[in-house]
Amino acid sequence: MATLVDTWFSSHRARLQRAVEACAQRSAWTPFIESPSGTLHPDGAKAAGQAWFDATLGTSFPLTMPGEIGRTGAEVSPYTGEPLGVDYPAVDPDALMRAAKAALPSWRDAGVQARVGVCMEILDRLAADVFANAFATMHTAGQGFMMAFAGSGANSLDRGLEGLAYAYKAMRDVPEGAVFERRFGGAPVRLRKRYRLIPRGVAVVISCGSYPAWNAYPALFANLATANPVVLKPHPECILPMARAVQIARATLEEAGFDPNVVTLAADTRASPITKDLLLHESTAIIDFTGSQAFGAWIETHCTAADVYTETAGCNAVVVESAVALDPVVDAIAQSLCLFSAQMCTAAQNIFVPRDGVRVGEERVSPAAFSEALVGAIDRMLADPQHAAGICGALQTDAINDTLRRLADHPGVVRASVPYAHPAYPNARTATPLVIRASAPDSVYQQEHFGPVGFVIEADSREQALEHASADAQQFGSIANYAYSVDPRFCAAIEDTFASRGSSVGINLLGQRPINFTAAFSDYHVTGLNPAGNACLTDLAFVTRRFRIVQSKTEEPCPASTTS
Repeated sequence: MATLVDTWFSSHRARLQRAVEACAQRSAWTPFIESPSGTLHPDGAKAAGQAWFDATLGTSFPLTMPGEIGRTGAEVSPYTGEPLGVDYPAVDPDALMRAAKAALPSWRDAGVQARVGVCMEILDRLAADVFANAFATMHTAGQGFMMAFAGSGANSLDRGLEGLAYAYKAMRDVPEGAVFERRFGGAPVRLRKRYRLIPRGVAVVISCGSYPAWNAYPALFANLATANPVVLKPHPECILPMARAVQIARATLEEAGFDPNVVTLAADTRASPITKDLLLHESTAIIDFTGSQAFGAWIETHCTAADVYTETAGCNAVVVESAVALDPVVDAIAQSLCLFSAQMCTAAQNIFVPRDGVRVGEERVSPAAFSEALVGAIDRMLADPQHAAGICGALQTDAINDTLRRLADHPGVVRASVPYAHPAYPNARTATPLVIRASAPDSVYQQEHFGPVGFVIEADSREQALEHASADAQQFGSIANYAYSVDPRFCAAIEDTFASRGSSVGINLLGQRPINFTAAFSDYHVTGLNPAGNACLTDLAFVTRRFRIVQSKTEEPCPASTTS
């Protein structure tokens, strides 16, 4: 008789198989709904999501955790400037880890199909909850509603399914057993072998504050599928969307008859952090981290007992050598600087141009004129407050304002960063891009300035522009680089040079703006070959070390037909 998890696996099998195929094909595919249009969702879905968020404000979030020692939480909406007033379980790390370890054996022994079936069901339930997730993400991460709905909804679910599909493929490639038969001089030997997939242990998944689900879901589902219990540690200013995801996962596990402590939440505040206690805990076997490069490097250096996967940040570059027309190029770069106030790990920062100018047709556009055109494109893009609100969103943390204030006195400022007036939230924490001219090389741009900051950097030649951009990617880290050229030979040099420095590049992206959060199953996010992170979302290497293969073998008598 089929169990509930068997039913879930069967009902989701076609989508899972299509996801495995999409990972191999690397074309465009998503099974989730990216638009909030009422015609694509059940009646009242958006209103229900808004009602859930409103009703949650000022309450104790309905989660209990093992080792609970009180309540915690200090989130403030980047839009209203008001505390959410939501509290979550404060936990003792030792007790939480014991509970996670205790949940491992039954989850491991359930087998690949059962675990994957439960994971697919969790994804399905998260997909049904996208409006609630959107409002929770909007008022913690600062994303605009459309980005919170699509980027932190469908696109994040895509990434979670991608990680799950790779884990399923990796485990499916290992047979449950085999018969080994071979003659060694005399009588043949026949061995019956059994292969078991053994998880590494408890995984600590640390989500970031600006794009929590997109980065956390691949790790969450890769770990769960391979039988590793997950302790989800959200950013202290962005707990609510992750608490909602944990709530859904635990309810699904419990309904299927599993210990809900396969997934737990470890919330904290900036004033009372518990991250290092979790990372350095003797039971922590896997660490997935998204966040600052400095802390990612600390983890890689100090947490050597665990299997560590990092996705941090870097100095994303743009090399502008030539173009058919200038406006589409500066529009694309302006959008990268404005989109979610550049609080994305793929946002452009360092824009290299040749000192003798960008070639546009038969003309040369000087660095000064290029900077002026970029400033004009930004100003046009943000002239309408409604449009500015939709594209820029709000600043996730006031630390970004600190960065903007620190750079405001740079002598090369050509566009000052000023707030825009959000039409719906007058107290929203906002900022428009700061644009600074500089010359290569200059240490001021050789570090990530998280937020809406762009440097227009003069190089002696196009070759030097490419050399500086790619060398900085290799030395200081880079996740996504961009280039514009109408010269096929220089385009080939751009591809080869960035590849040799272990960094990705997009060339002549105009209609498709320089972003990649919509490209799961196609883009490989982070190469692991430069300081911007050691792991890729998502490839087989992201999942294959999360389990190990243990074998047993038993000698059996050989069939009479094989003896002679």
